[in-house]
Amino acid sequence: MRFPWNTPPEEGQAIEVAEGVLWMRLPLPMKLDHVNVYALDDGDGWTVIDTGMGSKKTRGIWERLLAGPLGGRPVNRVIVTHHHPDHVGNAGWFQSEIGAELVTTRTAWLFARMLTLDVQDSWPEETIAYYRSAGMDPDFLARRLQERPFNFADMVYPMPLGFVRIKQGDTIRMGGRDWDVHMGDGHAPEHATFWSRDGELVISGDQILSSISPNIGVYATEPMADPLAGWLESCERLSALARPGQLVLGGHKLPFTGLPQRMGQLIENHHSALERLLDFLDTPKAAAECFAPLFKRRIGEGEYGLALVEAVAHLNHLYHIGSATRTRREDGAWVYLRRE
Repeated sequence: MRFPWNTPPEEGQAIEVAEGVLWMRLPLPMKLDHVNVYALDDGDGWTVIDTGMGSKKTRGIWERLLAGPLGGRPVNRVIVTHHHPDHVGNAGWFQSEIGAELVTTRTAWLFARMLTLDVQDSWPEETIAYYRSAGMDPDFLARRLQERPFNFADMVYPMPLGFVRIKQGDTIRMGGRDWDVHMGDGHAPEHATFWSRDGELVISGDQILSSISPNIGVYATEPMADPLAGWLESCERLSALARPGQLVLGGHKLPFTGLPQRMGQLIENHHSALERLLDFLDTPKAAAECFAPLFKRRIGEGEYGLALVEAVAHLNHLYHIGSATRTRREDGAWVYLRRE
């Protein structure tokens, strides 16, 4: 693998990573403190890929980008790779205030619009039951229940009706290139990735990242989901498209080349984690007790929630493929045991 740029663009600035393709970066209020966004020159204006988390600060940075690196030319189209807040957060602002057209997958739009309308002032019983079923630490749960629930609408600008759908197998013209659309899964359902027909560029969102593995989690909305199966299937399918010279533009970290090697790493990392987890399930374990074999490092309080939902995802996968059984513990937690 090779990283053509050692440092990212400064706030409010852009780096041209290919002819007509600008790389920009927006801040995030979390440990993963940034998201990459891109602008592609369509001649009469720009196509923007992903939009950052919805906040006045981020929109202020966008205004500087629009006036500066984007030269005051119009953003005609915004493409959202998937529905997570750091990618869709300002899509509604671009639609309502800038006049851009929103292009995304049907699943991404439905999830994002539904979640922005689902505002909760107190914790739903289903969410509390899910946390308990995962064996969440009681003290951590008690602290979390004292806080206002996370609401998608806190971080995503209101989304008006209307979007243009993209789907698997489509071709889209942007930045003077034709791009094939291929869907990923696991990190987010129907996650759009874009592969230039000239073989030079891949816009991968969070489906393929250079130095971290995307979070694969199970949530209270679908507690029996098996996103890891979708993730592994996507990686195998997209691997067939990978070429060593493609420049991969991901949603986080640095652009890179050497995609075949990276795809192999991503697949192997999860197979290895599943093997370690199976070895660990020699006695019944809840998800919250499985961090050590999965992550091989200490999980702090700031990472606890994401680690928990990823542990559930790996345990669900083992359960669905018949490698583990599960029973309900007295405290309400599901505990998993390796099937002999």
